[in-house]
Amino acid sequence: MSISENNMLKFKLASRLSKKEDSIVKVKGRPVGGHHLTVIAGPCAIENEYQMFSTARAVKASGATLLRGGAYKPRTSPYSFQGLEEEGLKLLKAAGELVDLPTVSEVISTETFDTVEKYVDVLQIGARNMQNFPLLKRAGKSKKPILLKRGMSATIEEFLMAAEYIISEGNPNIILCERGIRTFETFTRNTLDLSAVLAVRELSHLPIIVDPSHATGKHNMIQPLAKAAVITGAHGLMIEVHYQPEIALCDGPQSLKPEVFDHLMDEINRLHDFTTQSLKIKTK
Repeated sequence: MSISENNMLKFKLASRLSKKEDSIVKVKGRPVGGHHLTVIAGPCAIENEYQMFSTARAVKASGATLLRGGAYKPRTSPYSFQGLEEEGLKLLKAAGELVDLPTVSEVISTETFDTVEKYVDVLQIGARNMQNFPLLKRAGKSKKPILLKRGMSATIEEFLMAAEYIISEGNPNIILCERGIRTFETFTRNTLDLSAVLAVRELSHLPIIVDPSHATGKHNMIQPLAKAAVITGAHGLMIEVHYQPEIALCDGPQSLKPEVFDHLMDEINRLHDFTTQSLKIKTK
């Protein structure tokens, strides 16, 4: 590993230097990390009650462990759908209670942090905000787990130093997320860096999940790359699901239909069982 122990001191609390064993983050009693496979699923953006509730029922039935939905949407174009904001958070909370799933939603600013924190169980800091240091510091004062996504052009070291900001402010409950990085390639939305899973697992005790939806931007690539992430050792996945992707207000091309997600869940659960069993045999 090219990152020396001296450099690891820059993220010492997030590194194996301070904690050798893997951390497990509890989300309303549900473990994220270790040998547990976490699957966060739901729509990119919360659009209306029917969409949110129908998707929640579908992903719950398929075995998802957390429910996602975007209420505040940081979009590249100012003319794109920006989200339902607090009304969306109310729908997400109600849907989560209906199907008994903890909820995840993105917080995009310190100004709206308290509002998001009031409604959801896990606060997501997106790729565009990975180095928004005031937001990271505010997340460090929260009592709720933080899902931290890797920035589009961030190195592994910068990714872990962003996590260090949160831990150093008092919140050790961080779930890291590899969601693809920006390269010269334009065929996919981003380039999924599965080596980041291995690097983070070597350098850090924090759990790491993979988001193949944002990494590829293509629904037909999500299933094989989700399976590859599980084999690589990711602690979970984040998958976008929409009952009718062709009319989605946000990221329809990278969303799975519920029946496709159901099939994927069956495959990754069997794959995870196999890889976990293989690991137990090797360590005996």
